[in-house]
Amino acid sequence: MRVLRTGIPAAGIAAGTAFVLERRVSAAPSAAPGDPAAETARFHAALAQAKAELGVNIIVTDDDWYDYIKLFAAFLKRAGYDGMLILIDELVNIYKIPNSITRQYNYEKILTMYNDALQGKAHHLGIIMSGTLQCIEDQRRGVYSYEALRSRLEQGRFGSDEHSDMLAPVIKLNPLSYEEMLVLTEKLADIHAELFGYERTLGQEELIAFIKIEYGRIGADKNITPREVIRDFIELLNISFQNPGLTVSQLLGSEGFEYARSEVDEENVEKEFAEFEI
Repeated sequence: MRVLRTGIPAAGIAAGTAFVLERRVSAAPSAAPGDPAAETARFHAALAQAKAELGVNIIVTDDDWYDYIKLFAAFLKRAGYDGMLILIDELVNIYKIPNSITRQYNYEKILTMYNDALQGKAHHLGIIMSGTLQCIEDQRRGVYSYEALRSRLEQGRFGSDEHSDMLAPVIKLNPLSYEEMLVLTEKLADIHAELFGYERTLGQEELIAFIKIEYGRIGADKNITPREVIRDFIELLNISFQNPGLTVSQLLGSEGFEYARSEVDEENVEKEFAEFEI
């Protein structure tokens, strides 16, 4: 939670705004039912009273939040910091929005951010967005469905999987290799042993056997994610720790062992059914 210099949590200010606004709306004279104009006037009157009581004259909305992000970055610069870095994860949530107009509005805001950064209008501000390949390159619902973004972000003629431009606006991350995944499981085993206070007995041969089983599924080389491997591996460590008489080799060799299903497979949808409107 962010805390302002006054010691008041930012969430507390938002809650206070909502409380004052709700109290003012409740105290305002009730409008005639079914009268939208009266309801709107009542709301704006209550909003003005809430602003006056809180001592502010502006409330951030969906239309101007990005302008205040830039303003906050300038404030941090003057406060002695180098600037502000914003990390936006799960860009796929925009891809999942069923309303195409809402998606386009969000992509238009991303275009504004990109243009501001490129043209030097967003000073001391860095923005990193992360998302799946599908939510970026899908030309029906993804970022590339917005032509102005696609023409700016799409990979050029000389880029390839072997030779990537690490200065490009979109950087593709390659999946972890078998060796990298093995190192990851080794680190997790050490952390698990230190956390629960026991001596690690899991050897490299057992780790290799686990990795082979995880990558043994069809399409795992492209669709498997570290999240699935970590989830399976932590479960394996937990069961082994809670059952001292049971070895990891016995668990891996048992018929009851089943790896987690790939999230990509569960969300696989035919392109022709990805979106249709009546």
